[in-house]
Amino acid sequence: MKIIVAIDSLKGSLTSLEAGNAARDGILSVSRSDVKIFPLADGGEGTCRAIIAGLGGELKSAEVCDPLGGKVVAEFGEVASKKLAVIEMANAAGLPLVPDNLRNPLNTTTYGVGELIRRAIDDGCRNFVIGIGGSATNDCGIGMLTALGYKFVGANGIYGCDLEKISAVDDTNALPALKECTFRIACDVTNPLTGANGCSAIYGPQKGATPEIIATMDGWIKNFGELSAKFLHLEKNSVAGDGAAGGIGFAFRAYLRGELVPGVDLVLDALDIAAELKSADVVITGEGRLDSQTAQGKAPSGVAKLAKKLNPKILTVGLGGSVADLSDDAGLDAAFAILRAPMTLAEAMDKKIAADNISATAAQIIRLIERAR
Repeated sequence: MKIIVAIDSLKGSLTSLEAGNAARDGILSVSRSDVKIFPLADGGEGTCRAIIAGLGGELKSAEVCDPLGGKVVAEFGEVASKKLAVIEMANAAGLPLVPDNLRNPLNTTTYGVGELIRRAIDDGCRNFVIGIGGSATNDCGIGMLTALGYKFVGANGIYGCDLEKISAVDDTNALPALKECTFRIACDVTNPLTGANGCSAIYGPQKGATPEIIATMDGWIKNFGELSAKFLHLEKNSVAGDGAAGGIGFAFRAYLRGELVPGVDLVLDALDIAAELKSADVVITGEGRLDSQTAQGKAPSGVAKLAKKLNPKILTVGLGGSVADLSDDAGLDAAFAILRAPMTLAEAMDKKIAADNISATAAQIIRLIERAR
């Protein structure tokens, strides 16, 4: 049999690759199957490492601006053969980088994200995969764009508060190489730029915004969207997804011609898993907990649905630390909890125990499938 293993990370326990290796070891202990491992992620934390591991790229780091204007060493990845860079926005502009008492979207910036893009361009990259989850910012991407050479007339164009003063846009010094670049953005939200469901109203509170700040920034961003639409000759000021990650979705789409793509679809496409799924007999996927949310854009459901679309006869099996209320539309033929004995959560998340549980469960699944054939 040909078996594809693509398991998302078990948060706080195993990385995607560690989980995949454990499943492979279990399979090969009872079968001579052809097993291929693909690291898996849904566009959030772990996306960079998953894609780089799957494509044999290189992890790098650079000192860039953090959300408050200080310095942080941010990790990113490159695949030289594909001129590809993989960046997680949170590594440079993430909420965990800002202490609770300093959270205020007026004072945070995406400038460091632009610096990472610029560094990758200098390295020869022209294709970008960007994960934008977990941001501390609501600057509509002006910080990032400033780092890439755009000038926002009337303001410094770095922090969220600078949105108030922007009167015009000047792209004279924007990096020429940007015209050669493609940007694919992992985006699982449909929020518009402004309004009741916009970036300020929906995500501002977790970033430290008061009701007054939300109302004020929403007005500034509305004006910025209109100004940008005129400058860029856009048909629409805002579309679904523009409000993602404090409006950086808009910056990527409008200024950098970026494509907003559901996170798991973007990762699966980047890994080029489709070709292998077409000829596989079984796909084993999973995550820490398989439940009612799994079907709502989570990575295991994404790989299972893609497998069924490409190969209707394939068996799709899910592994989880626990399984609860899993809906039929998750794309899985069957799902199994990996725990083999009563234990505490801490014990279940121990790396060795979790790996042994995955290995043993995968072995039993393949043993059953082979005997049933």
